[in-house]
Amino acid sequence: IDAVLEFYNSDGSISGACGNGTRCVADFLSKESNQKEIIVQTSSGLLKSKILENNLVETEIGIPKTNWKEIPLNKELDTKDLKIEIIDKDNKKYTGGVAVNVGNPHVVFFVNDIENFDLKIIGPGIENHELFPEKCNVTLAKVINKNLIKVKVWERGAGLTKACGTAACATAVAGNIKGLIERNTDIEFTLGKLAIFIDEKNSIHMKGHVSNIKKIEIKL
Repeated sequence: IDAVLEFYNSDGSISGACGNGTRCVADFLSKESNQKEIIVQTSSGLLKSKILENNLVETEIGIPKTNWKEIPLNKELDTKDLKIEIIDKDNKKYTGGVAVNVGNPHVVFFVNDIENFDLKIIGPGIENHELFPEKCNVTLAKVINKNLIKVKVWERGAGLTKACGTAACATAVAGNIKGLIERNTDIEFTLGKLAIFIDEKNSIHMKGHVSNIKKIEIKL
């Protein structure tokens, strides 16, 4: 094990997993140790990252959980369709929601137009829904083709975010559950893409670029 990680949201709450944070830390540790494989311990288990060329880092997030108790939900429901109602900007109702836990709980809605929903309203309503005792992350997803999904994400404890690694993983899993995409697909955020691959053991691999880290000093 190269490091033990704890993740905190912007509101100070603890996050069980952070895919992009793990990749960035792996890149940082790799530069210090000159290792091409980095293993870190998180509350969700051990995560192994491979340092590739051109500032690419691939992290294995592991096998997703889809049982209602593992999400967790406060009652038994079909996690492939939670039948949660959301309303678009035209006041049209949509019912759905796929629940997946990839170290933290996610709910993914596949819609025709992610821009036609106000996630600032929908996000906190679902995050704090009584169905989710540990709250949840909320993703709106539009399938472009079998190998590309565009998303917008509301993260529990953080709000609207420009990218979320675990949401990308959860969206790929949900898309596979629904038969909408292949096991190898790109998830596109407001800023950039992540490549997600689900292997034959059903384990999720997430690959994406990392930026150079600027050294700063913080007085505590």
